[in-house]
Amino acid sequence: MPNATVCLPTYNERGNLEPMLRALAPLGVRVLVIDDNSPDGTGELADRLAEELDFVSVLHRAQKEGLGPAYLAGFRRALADGADYVLEVDCDFSHDPADIPRLIAACDDGADLALGSRYVPGGGTENWGIARRIVSWGGSTTSTSCTARRRTGSGPPTSPASSRRSPTAPTSSSRWTATSRTIRPTFRD
Repeated sequence: MPNATVCLPTYNERGNLEPMLRALAPLGVRVLVIDDNSPDGTGELADRLAEELDFVSVLHRAQKEGLGPAYLAGFRRALADGADYVLEVDCDFSHDPADIPRLIAACDDGADLALGSRYVPGGGTENWGIARRIVSWGGSTTSTSCTARRRTGSGPPTSPASSRRSPTAPTSSSRWTATSRTIRPTFRD
């Protein structure tokens, strides 16, 4: 299996963090928890779990700066640490950890970028309010129109994105496509 890192941004995710890390444990991936100084103690819990689980590391940020900057910070750290694949997953289980092997397999089969989507047959946004659905749909629509991609396969969609690391992959935020719900690295030769 390639060196894959799952970026897991957290803000007040204390109740979800340990179950998510336990769900990711059998997948053979590294996990980088990016905590924005959660007032509920998520960062402290992440530190404690990182001591117990050797595949977990934690990046602490001083304040809440939003999901996009959290992903960018995580992607930079993962690439600096030598990740071949960088994936993004929400800690609230709105992304199914069981789909991670499929995303990695797509890249192993030659894809430079593997994306899951809530907006294909079989996808969905259960238990989401109208505001979250609008933001998610808008982000998905915008990023789809900004990044050329070929849709392949079928099956249950998810929203993590993974990217095969290019030897010349930029780490500057000016080369990242950022939306309100998803960051998709776009490396072009």
